[in-house]
Amino acid sequence: MKKRRIMALLLSSAMVGSMLTGCGGGSTSTTTDASTEASSTETAASTEASSAATEASSEVVAEEKEPDTRLAKDVYADYDATNYWEESEALYDEIFGDFVDYYQKAEASDNLSERYAYQAIAEAKMLEQATMVPLTTRGGNYNIRRVAPKTVNTTLWGSNEYRYETIIPVEAEDTQAMRELWLELAGTGTYEEKVKEYLTEHGYTIKDSYNYSNYTSDPETWDVLASSRSVVSEPLAVTVDGLYQYDMENVQQPALAESYEESADGLTYTFKIRQGVTWVDSQGRKVADLTADDFVAGFQHLLDCPSGPADLLSGVVEGVSEYRSGEITDIEQVGVKALDDYTLEYKLANKTPYFMSMMAYNIFLPMSRSYYESQGGKFGTEFDDTASDYNYGKDPDHIAYCGPMLVTSYTAANTVVYKANPSYWNPDALNVHTITWLFNDGTDTLKVYNDCVNGVNDGGGLNTEAVEKAKSEGYFDDYVGFSDTDATSYMGWVNLNRKSYANFNDPNAVVSEKTVDEADRSVAALQNVHFRRAFLAGFDKATYNEQSVGADLKLASLRNSYVPATFVQLDEAVSVEGMSFPAGTYYGEIVQKVLDDDGIQAKVWDAASQSGDGFDGWYNPTYAKSEIAIAQEELAAEGITLDADHPAIIDYPYFVESTVRANQANAVKKSVEAYWGINKFMDYYECNCFTCPCPDLCATRRLNQKQFTM
Repeated sequence: MKKRRIMALLLSSAMVGSMLTGCGGGSTSTTTDASTEASSTETAASTEASSAATEASSEVVAEEKEPDTRLAKDVYADYDATNYWEESEALYDEIFGDFVDYYQKAEASDNLSERYAYQAIAEAKMLEQATMVPLTTRGGNYNIRRVAPKTVNTTLWGSNEYRYETIIPVEAEDTQAMRELWLELAGTGTYEEKVKEYLTEHGYTIKDSYNYSNYTSDPETWDVLASSRSVVSEPLAVTVDGLYQYDMENVQQPALAESYEESADGLTYTFKIRQGVTWVDSQGRKVADLTADDFVAGFQHLLDCPSGPADLLSGVVEGVSEYRSGEITDIEQVGVKALDDYTLEYKLANKTPYFMSMMAYNIFLPMSRSYYESQGGKFGTEFDDTASDYNYGKDPDHIAYCGPMLVTSYTAANTVVYKANPSYWNPDALNVHTITWLFNDGTDTLKVYNDCVNGVNDGGGLNTEAVEKAKSEGYFDDYVGFSDTDATSYMGWVNLNRKSYANFNDPNAVVSEKTVDEADRSVAALQNVHFRRAFLAGFDKATYNEQSVGADLKLASLRNSYVPATFVQLDEAVSVEGMSFPAGTYYGEIVQKVLDDDGIQAKVWDAASQSGDGFDGWYNPTYAKSEIAIAQEELAAEGITLDADHPAIIDYPYFVESTVRANQANAVKKSVEAYWGINKFMDYYECNCFTCPCPDLCATRRLNQKQFTM
């Protein structure tokens, strides 16, 4: 039963994913015939329904029988979907059996490094099935910076990456040298000292202010516990500290907790809270002493806020799910307690070996109970953030601070000014004592570049126009570089059990032109793993990406796995499934090892760059041809002919009014068909997210690992 539930969730995620951005980016409008164009991707290696498909699709006939030229949209219009999920679960259970087995081994492991290793093996098994297509990530864009690289935490989860207080602003040309220095010293605790020495020796001036002129939206609340949106967590990250935080070398360090103990059964964590920390208001005036009870107050407030990120705690901390559902209302029944003024305890619902890594999220931040109550705040069933006397988080003057910076001035859609907290418990850690955010409404496409050149800001991302100006003015070679990629993964999805060939709400909209024979053949082909691998190996992602970012950057943001290859490293050496990995092994290295051992010709990890991004590790036309040949043989054994006269036709929707999307669709078509010699393509203008025809191949969907823990 557990495997079935996991596969149902996976299938649900895949189906929703294929319907979101691939089908009009979340539009709920219904298309008309006038807004729909038709063509179709025929590949001499497409697919056909398996025994798990419907009666119609299972009646794939040998080629000597009369072809069924009826339109699939008419034949399948009355398809009874009652058994669809059970049918699909059986199909996906079969395809993802190995993935589920290894994922369950990961869940069962009490050793965090072993858990990561099993998760990497599970991902490799999932990738081998070629049901999702790794595409791109955020980042990998041109930027101009007056900042020493790697002086902000770069972990790919939590809110620590938004903390700027350790940043070292400089006018630095030799960024690459400092990046190499970081790679050499990361984990030693010496990078900050050495990079400052490097800058001084090379004649750079280190200043203690940082200016940012690319904030585009004001937070809807200044309550860091009330929202998981980056527009809230980013401006508030420097206003409050957590129990533990990651430094610029991505090593977790004590912050408001001096130490912690884990019980032998792994279900209780006890933190010793740092004494002498004070809460202050936006003007630096003391409002309270920080105690362990403030973490309890923050935890309960998080659970009370309906739009907060508390879902991350369900199944982790004891009683959270029950409190959130209303089954219990007493915070005393939730697994967070102040044992005394400076001792904090968390009781977990289940063993959670990654629990300490969750300290990077705002879900474990404290809140001054006394200050919150002074602003009209209440807890539990009495919580009401719409009450007339509720002022907490309404603006930066109505929150309490215990972090390194105070918001001393704020004008909506204009500026946010931060000053160093004079009462901060760790003042020696601050490289920056003033941070200024400048609003950018996007109307001036050269604002970020011009402001940086003129000393108004310390850098930001550059568009194509700004890049060209940087080149013409001589700043490009010395000051322009690439932004780091983040944890966001954009994927393509393959539909393995398609049953709809027109819009559910309007049978005349988003109509596929496939006949029954063509539809059945394509389903069968897509249910063949070798066909799917051929499709993936024949997809030139670099050319696809070039249509939106240009030739210079076409590789920079490419991602080759679902989880970023550098998302985690093993803390200790482990041996699993006959494979041994030393401490420090990256997640992507393990995925690569499994793919290699299983004979999958794909590259998801580059040892030289220590990355899984920035190259197309799946595109391999030679491998695609070999996989197609296997697919043709296996389908022939099922009585299904797959050749130039009997192609699989792949429907791929895109927004035809967007030149970029149209060019990307054409890039998919050309690259996939190049070695099959077929030339036909079907496109859709736009489809409703939840009533689309579930096409064979969808465009990208945004998946952000920062919302997940491992």
